[in-house]
Amino acid sequence: MGPEEPTCCPLYHEAVELIGRRWTGAIVEVLLNGGVMRFSEIAAAVPELSDRLLSERMKELEARGVVERSVDPGPPVRVTYELTPMGRGLEPAVSELRSWARQWLDQSPHQEFSI
Repeated sequence: MGPEEPTCCPLYHEAVELIGRRWTGAIVEVLLNGGVMRFSEIAAAVPELSDRLLSERMKELEARGVVERSVDPGPPVRVTYELTPMGRGLEPAVSELRSWARQWLDQSPHQEFSI
């Protein structure tokens, strides 16, 4: 019997597809560093991200259990977002990816976001 063919773990693939969606990684990184944040604060931290796409990504992350949305009825009404324990569990992976990017990716053509 020969060596087994390498296969991709379905759970790994699902995680990469979720976090690898456009702007999702940046949103998660902002929330890891910012804690409880308002929509406008997240939008300001990722300036090239449109409000429409941010709203879409936040709904996806909430539906998957990565982000929790809280509404304080006020007045005024205040909506905040924070990572769930599942979302905070991404911190080691995000940290490693950040280190890898700093080591291997050319920073000159890319804007580095200050968070």
